[in-house]
Order: sequence, then structure tokens, then C-alpha cells
Amino acid sequence: QVQLVESGGALVQPGGSLTLSCTMSERAFRGHDMGWFRQAPDKDRDFVAAISWIGNTRYYADSVKGRFTISRDNAKNLLYLQMNSLRPEDTATYYCALKTAGRGRDSYSSRDNYAYWGRGTQVTVSS
Repeated sequence: QVQLVESGGALVQPGGSLTLSCTMSERAFRGHDMGWFRQAPDKDRDFVAAISWIGNTRYYADSVKGRFTISRDNAKNLLYLQMNSLRPEDTATYYCALKTAGRGRDSYSSRDNYAYWGRGTQVTVSS
């Protein structure tokens, strides 16, 4: 089956940095775009960032632009999210996801276009 596994979540102080990783165990799904979403308590699961297969195209939610960087290492089957200048409002469960549908720039921010999800990793930003 398709399996995505996130790691790297932790408790971090405001202003700190953290790097999340996601590995995809399903080799057959190489070539797909991927994304990061997050869900805070009592909130919807929101788009954070996405990256194309090659990695030359990246998209970010306005709330994380300039602070977060999405990247991938296809040879190692890894997806990363480097998070800097973390804020309490970044506190959420972060999910990596495999994009399976949609075309065009706007398609990357829609949960409906991602069919496979990890179980999430918790990021808590607090002093």
C-alpha cells in the first residue's frame, strides 16, 4: 500500500527552527508532486507548502512564506519542511501528502487533490 510517514515534530520555542521529514514507502508513486498540510486543534486541515516532482516549482501558504522551505530528495524518497522563525500559531499536526489529481497552480492547495496522507507529526511552538 501507499504509506507516508512523517517525523521530526517536537516542542520548540517561539523563534526556533525545526525540520520535518516525510518518507514515502511506495516506490510506484515516484514522480508525484507532494505537499505539507497542517491542522491545529478545532481548525481545518490547511495547506502549508507543495513541491513538484523535479523540485523546481514550490508553493507556500501566505502564512509561512519566507519562513518555511519545502524540498525533496527523490533519490532518498524524502520530503522535507524546514521551518524557521516558528510562531505559536504554527502549532499543529503536520501531514505530508501525495498529490494525485488536479492541474495548475491552484490545485496544489486543495486537500481533494491529495489521495494519500501520513499520520502526522506534532509540532508545538511554545515557551
